Amino acid sequence: MTTDTPPFPIEETSIAALHAAYLNGGATAVSVCQAHLDRIAAYDRKGPALGAIIITNPEALAEAALLDAAVASSGKLAGPLHGIPVLVKDNYDVAGLQTTGGSAALLGWIPERDASVIARIKAAGGIVLAKTTMSEWARGGIDNINSVLPGFARNPYNTAYATGGSSGGTGSGLAASFGVVGLGSDTFGSIRNPASNNAIVGLRTSWALVSRAGMIGLYDERDTAGPMARTITDLMPLLDVIAGVDPADPATAEADGKIPPTYMAFLKQDGAAGRRIGVLRQACRPDASDAQVLALFDRAVADLHRAGAELIDPFIIPQFDQFTPRLHPLSEVRAAIERYLARTGPTFPKTLSDIMALGKFHPLHEVGLLETAPAPDQDPIVEQLEADEARMRMAYLATMEEMHVDVLAIPTVAYPPRLNGDRDVSTAGTRSGIASALHWPAAVVPMGYTYENLPSGLQLIGRPWSEPILIGVAYAYQQATRHRAPPSSVPPLPD
Repeated sequence: MTTDTPPFPIEETSIAALHAAYLNGGATAVSVCQAHLDRIAAYDRKGPALGAIIITNPEALAEAALLDAAVASSGKLAGPLHGIPVLVKDNYDVAGLQTTGGSAALLGWIPERDASVIARIKAAGGIVLAKTTMSEWARGGIDNINSVLPGFARNPYNTAYATGGSSGGTGSGLAASFGVVGLGSDTFGSIRNPASNNAIVGLRTSWALVSRAGMIGLYDERDTAGPMARTITDLMPLLDVIAGVDPADPATAEADGKIPPTYMAFLKQDGAAGRRIGVLRQACRPDASDAQVLALFDRAVADLHRAGAELIDPFIIPQFDQFTPRLHPLSEVRAAIERYLARTGPTFPKTLSDIMALGKFHPLHEVGLLETAPAPDQDPIVEQLEADEARMRMAYLATMEEMHVDVLAIPTVAYPPRLNGDRDVSTAGTRSGIASALHWPAAVVPMGYTYENLPSGLQLIGRPWSEPILIGVAYAYQQATRHRAPPSSVPPLPD
């Protein structure tokens, strides 16, 4: 790129735009990565001080230079994520970069091997630009706070408010154009809540569609690894890359034969046409929801109808009130964290008791970390929870089949994003626990703003392995509405 070429505008840019610029000389991977790093330097600890980033990758520019050399010599891109800056939640191992899980107890822990999804991203030409903040040990859905970076991660649309957790750093960072796509993990809504709060898209995949190997988990039976982006269009190349069977995560064997050649094929303008969508108003009753959020949801339902969907409104599940989604059993949480700790170096804690003894934890999480529980296979709570969730799946599936419903529609959160520090769970309003308890996939798409520019997201839930349907409906809705707008707190930097 010559010195008189104007800088490529990276704010809100897409994978397709970057790839075109790399091939026509309008930008280089080095210049694009540097521009994203400049935004992180200007806005993450300064200015609005979003607190979305724990650490940037010191090798990012060198990796970008190798990709630029490959394009110069071959005229071709190295893969579907060639030169794309990726933000990675700090519960994924990236070889040579610190992994903390949001816990100060792991500061300085540097894995030697990539998590399986990270290896896939790198092989596809993606550049891990930074590790993002997260609720400590992924224990948080309202906000994002941990012992690694003091203070709350901030929402770029209104910095007094929460990013959502636990993948809030990835959500905030993508909304602020600190990267182009990103990784989160979702056990009880940790992709979907930040997607809703930050006006981006996120996908809780079918359980074990994406490998969790090399990821700090929370509850294996609900843990999912998944993609986040600003648009459904950009979500698809990342999903194509990370979905797949992985011997290191035996559960992914279930995905064999269920993954299409490319999810890009389902990006169709008429993706909602003829789809029967059940409007699950039982999940957003007026007495337990915010009126402005419900108004956005009503508009979203009307927009789905205009996009060609057939609505069953209201869609009633007779046993709905019997199945209140419950948080993860403490025995499973402890087991998941300690499975990861066993892989760390000899100077790092190996149990939750070790972490408590070190005193390296955020006070907010102290009560949960102190609670004791038996081993999961001896915990009656686990057995009862799994039995109740099996009954819940049968009830939902039977009603959907009876009514020939393809997709359920609900608000992601029935209230606006919370003020940072507001821990009143009675008005938290997240509705992400439904898909988590079902173990089903769910997509979130921006559906507008309430009050002081606070985003809300539409949640679409489908049966296992129904990502093609969810993608089609979500894409048609996003193309028809285009609610996402960039946050004003992080404007383009001067040239």
